[in-house]
Amino acid sequence: MAELTGARAAQLLDAASQIRALVVGDLMVDRYVSGSVERVSPEAPVPVVKVESERSAIGGAGNVAANVAALGAFCTAVGCLGDDAAGITLRAGLEKLGVGTEGLVITPTRPTTVKTRVMAQHQQIVRFDYEDDSDVDDTVEAELRAKIVSLAASADVLIMEDYNKGVLVPGVIEAALAASSRHGLPSIVDPKRRNFFGFGGVTVFKPNAKELEDALGDFICPDDADWMEATRVRLGCEVLLLTLGERGVVVQGGGGGHFRVPAVARSVYDVSGAGDTVTAVVASVLAAGGSAVEAAILANHAAAIGIGRSGVTPVTRADILDHVTQSI
Repeated sequence: MAELTGARAAQLLDAASQIRALVVGDLMVDRYVSGSVERVSPEAPVPVVKVESERSAIGGAGNVAANVAALGAFCTAVGCLGDDAAGITLRAGLEKLGVGTEGLVITPTRPTTVKTRVMAQHQQIVRFDYEDDSDVDDTVEAELRAKIVSLAASADVLIMEDYNKGVLVPGVIEAALAASSRHGLPSIVDPKRRNFFGFGGVTVFKPNAKELEDALGDFICPDDADWMEATRVRLGCEVLLLTLGERGVVVQGGGGGHFRVPAVARSVYDVSGAGDTVTAVVASVLAAGGSAVEAAILANHAAAIGIGRSGVTPVTRADILDHVTQSI
C-alpha cells in the first residue's frame, strides 16, 4: 500500500481510540528548569541561569502511555517508581493523563528516575539524572511479572519501552512476550542495547538507525530488502520497523515486504519524544486492525507533528488527521 487516504486514516484512528494498551517499561519524570542567562559565574566559567519557571512531565514509557491516551484509547502502565516525592509526581501525572496505574510497583530502595534539564533561551545547558539503572531485584521482577499476567488479559496490544533503567530484565520480557502470545495480542518493542537481542517472537521490533548499528556493530543497509529481511530474521520479529529520523521509516515483513515511508516533517524544532510517539501510534493502529505499513505511515505523520513543537507533547487523533489531510 503506497498511499493512505484521509478516509482510511480516520477509520483507523477512530478504531484506535477504542483499544486498550498495556505499556511495560521504564517510567520517569522529566523536569524542566527554564530561565535566562545574562552573565558568567565569577566562581567558574559557566553561565548563571536566572530561573523563571519549572515544570514536570511524564517521560520514558510514561510518554508512550501519554501518547496512547492522547489518541483517545485507554492505557495501563507497568513499571517502577520510588517511595519518594518524584514517585508521587509520577503517579499523579499518569492519573491526570488518564493512564491506569494499577501496574505500578513501588521500590523503596530505588529512587524514581528523574531527568532535570536546565534550559536558557530554549537551549539545554545541562541535564541532571537521578536514577538507579541497575536491574531490578528478584522480588520486584516477580511483582512486575504478576502485574503483566493480570493486566494483559484485558489488553488489545502490549508495548515494551526500554530505556535501560532496569525494568525490562529477561524475566519481565519473557512474561510480556508469553502474555501477548497467550492472549493473541500484537506486541511492539522499542529496544535499547542491554537486551537488544532478547525480544524474539515480538510482532514489531522498532529500533532507530543508531541503535541498530550499535547492536550489530556494523553499518546498516535500510534500502537493501535482502539485508533488512536477514536482519528481521536474526532479531526474531514479525516486522522490523526501522526509524531513520529525517529520512523516514523502513518497514520489513508483516506481509508488506520491504516498504519505505519517506519523512513528512515540514520543520524540526525538537526531536525529544518522537520515538515514543511513533511507538504509541504504531501499537494503537495495529491493535485497531491496521497493517504494519498503515501504522508506520500514520506514526510518521505523528512524529512530524511532534518534532515541530517545543518540548515533549502528546499528539492527538485530530492532529494526525489534519496533518494527513494537508499532505494529500
